[in-house]
Amino acid sequence: MTPPFSGVSPQLDETTALPTAHAAYEVARLPRKDSPHTVAARRRDVGGMLPRLAVATGSPVDDLVVADLTVPALRAAFADFAGTHARSSIARCWSTWNGWCDFLVAEEALPGNPMAGVARPRPARQAPKPLRGEDTPELLLASVAAGARQARRPWPERDLALIATLLVSGIRSAELTGLRVGDLVGGPGDERLHVRGKGNAERSVPVEPALAELLRAYLTSRSVRLLGGRPARLDAPLFVDAAGRPLTRNQLQYLVRSCYRSAGIHDRVHRGSLVHALRHTFATRVVASGASAVEVMRLLGHQSLTTSQQYVDAGAQELRSAAAGSASYAALRQLASRR
Repeated sequence: MTPPFSGVSPQLDETTALPTAHAAYEVARLPRKDSPHTVAARRRDVGGMLPRLAVATGSPVDDLVVADLTVPALRAAFADFAGTHARSSIARCWSTWNGWCDFLVAEEALPGNPMAGVARPRPARQAPKPLRGEDTPELLLASVAAGARQARRPWPERDLALIATLLVSGIRSAELTGLRVGDLVGGPGDERLHVRGKGNAERSVPVEPALAELLRAYLTSRSVRLLGGRPARLDAPLFVDAAGRPLTRNQLQYLVRSCYRSAGIHDRVHRGSLVHALRHTFATRVVASGASAVEVMRLLGHQSLTTSQQYVDAGAQELRSAAAGSASYAALRQLASRR
């Protein structure tokens, strides 16, 4: 849908064809260094909406111009889009078009942003889903360390380092599979993981000596197992499969699921939160130790403080539930029932 950039930024006005206007918008965003996934999603959002906008305006897609971006037309297009898409997809598409229209306003091609008149869904507030049970993380680590996971070519050092990294750093699946050997930086007692998160945002995650030791033990076993005793290259993937290939998302999910089953804790995992359960467990334990929402935001790489606040709120609710279940409260409720 977007024509190639010619090297000359066009002068935009209300008669500019939408493909040309969108190409100019993409050029304007280049300094932001958006990830390829973000760029692809944005282009899908624009491409998927144009036929609906054409129906709403009664014009062929190829004839759409900036002046066609009116509140009634965009409302009708988004209403049709909402009928076949999930809340999260609608919200993302709305943000894409809102950003594009903001750009067109700044370029004086539009008098105002019409997206202000288009409804968007409120973000769903999702409660954290950590592993159930106070001792569950410890049971999981002990099981993996003991080599309980059955595999054709068992590799307990790799499995333990991987599970421990997810459990005590809170990084996402994609962040873990994207780690390189050289991303473990710092001297003894000051090790850190250099993590690339959503939107190519980078952060430094502290690595305690216990985890650093597990990672070194894993890399030593990898050197012996796959490299004839040679150390892995710094630009090589940190976590690999039994053949030395980069660990894929599906392989990671299978590995974590099988570790849960081997440890006998698969019934303590919330539905749909396989690998993410370890991230949520890390966050809830950090909050329980007294961390603020700002600290959670920095550790987990959230882009919004609201997301981090959910863990703080959930932690407060758990404390309230624990207090309500105490013997003192039970006695108080009995007393109140007699009155």
